[in-house]
Amino acid sequence: MLRLSYWILPIIAGITWLATLLGLLLYWLIPANRQHYASMSPSQTIAYISDVGASPLKPLFVTGSVLTTVLLSASLLLDRLLRHRGRLVPTTTRTERVLSILTIISALVGTVGLILLSVFDTLHYPRLHDVFLLLFIAGYVLSAIFICWEYQRLGQRWRDHRVLRLSFWLKLAFVVVEIVLAIAFVSCTFTQRYNQGAILEWVIAFIFSAYVFSFYVDLYPAVRTKNGGGFDGAPKFVAPAGVAGAAEEESEGGREPEDGRRTSGEATAMGSVGGGGQAGRGQQAGREETAAAVNF
Repeated sequence: MLRLSYWILPIIAGITWLATLLGLLLYWLIPANRQHYASMSPSQTIAYISDVGASPLKPLFVTGSVLTTVLLSASLLLDRLLRHRGRLVPTTTRTERVLSILTIISALVGTVGLILLSVFDTLHYPRLHDVFLLLFIAGYVLSAIFICWEYQRLGQRWRDHRVLRLSFWLKLAFVVVEIVLAIAFVSCTFTQRYNQGAILEWVIAFIFSAYVFSFYVDLYPAVRTKNGGGFDGAPKFVAPAGVAGAAEEESEGGREPEDGRRTSGEATAMGSVGGGGQAGRGQQAGREETAAAVNF
């Protein structure tokens, strides 16, 4: 049975962005019959997204941009919150927390860029439109770079969680492809190869929808920790041997890990007091193994 949770936000965001792009493209191809807009160059025969977005469909472009970016930003904020609460694999070091914050800040820059470029259309505000387009692309590319870096570090600490590696590779592919296409897009625009630039812009926009959908992979595991534990009620995301010690060394001033869990040494000591010696340690190890097995 499908259980709705936070993962629905990136799905709605991705569908919204796809619907917006398809609405603009199909309108230009069919009802508008490949109309040559006033914002297009005389030699240009393929419209940019911005050209169609400055047409009577501007309300659709603005609405789709706002909904997509707001829902995507909400997904990133939820990812950070759920990791802080232990509902997802937690960030336990200062570096991981900083990368998480930089991811959100960069995404907010991209959000502002996309919303404003849709409002300040290329027909009436060409210079402002280009500035906001740059903010949109740079913001989300930087956000993807930071989150890749964060997941790479998390994947080293939590090697049993293959979801982290999957998400890392998906987002890394987005970063590489989008950077290459963005360079080609800018090159075509500056050399006045507008038709090729228009095609690249549509491709970049459709690939961005795949990036939005990829956050489903990050948020879905929170479904399994919804009721405060794993499938058998075991504690969530107990650090395997060596992880807690490494996290403690990197955390500020040797403080307790972010999610408030005890290190393996403290847990063992408590097990000894409650159950006595070797038996307590064996029970604690069993609980840790069970918790690790049900996280994802």
